[in-house]
Amino acid sequence: MAGSSLLLLIDDIAAVLDDVALMTKMAAKKTAGVLGDDLALNAQQVSGVRAEREIPVVWAVAKGSFINKLILVPSALAISAFIPWLVIPLLMVGGAYLCYEGFEKLAHKFLHSKAEDQAEHAELVEAVADPSVDLVAFEKDKIKGAIRTDFILSAEIIAITLGVVADSALTQQIVVLSGIAIVMTVGVYGLVAGIVKLDDLGLWLTQKPGQLAKSIGAGILRAAPYMMKSLSVIGTAAMFLVGGGILTHGVPVVHHWIESVSAGAGGAGFIVPTLLNGLAGIVAGAVVLVGVMAVSKIWKVLKG
Repeated sequence: MAGSSLLLLIDDIAAVLDDVALMTKMAAKKTAGVLGDDLALNAQQVSGVRAEREIPVVWAVAKGSFINKLILVPSALAISAFIPWLVIPLLMVGGAYLCYEGFEKLAHKFLHSKAEDQAEHAELVEAVADPSVDLVAFEKDKIKGAIRTDFILSAEIIAITLGVVADSALTQQIVVLSGIAIVMTVGVYGLVAGIVKLDDLGLWLTQKPGQLAKSIGAGILRAAPYMMKSLSVIGTAAMFLVGGGILTHGVPVVHHWIESVSAGAGGAGFIVPTLLNGLAGIVAGAVVLVGVMAVSKIWKVLKG
């Protein structure tokens, strides 16, 4: 009897772990768009920081990210336990925000002049080069800004993950949410640390005596800026796909229509949902951006 009970317990644990692994994999796929943007944004957050301070700044933001998730994970579990009907609306809000953020990036060059961007960059360079500037306060401002950005993106990741595990047992929810929070934080900020030091690695290799090392170093120095641009482009595209997918799944009529169109598309059926989700994400992002701009103008009028 004891042996049978132990085998049943082991079988139950194995089944739970298998479910957890499957749900974690699903959640990781769904949060890929947020992570791409999270990675690009946080790598850019340390631009303008002195080279020897880059890793300490990344570490400080990573610690803030862990604190964010210590707040968000219990909050998500409480929502799932006491007000589960709120999960879908939260997912829809998160999806709409993803689309808005992606469209705002596309519209940035029309909403902000090149002179504004150049002035901001010049101010940043001047602040770092000026010995009279309090770099400790400057770093703290950078860190606070990065942690605020992380909180928003982490909330999206946790909300998407919660949608995957909302109908599961509490133990599975705790394991999946905690696992995603830890893995994503370590992964994102580990990659950020590597990316911001790529130029140092390239410079170090170019100073080595061997020709191979010099060539690799020069290649890294040339590739690093393009890598950052690629991360931003991929992250933005993924935000439309993921955000649009969340929104279309939240509206049954639209979701069923996409399924029917995909079924009638023959061999191209596998790509149709992706394209339609991306299109829905772009349209949703444009609508939200227009709404935000209208509310902002009304608010300014009321205040002034």
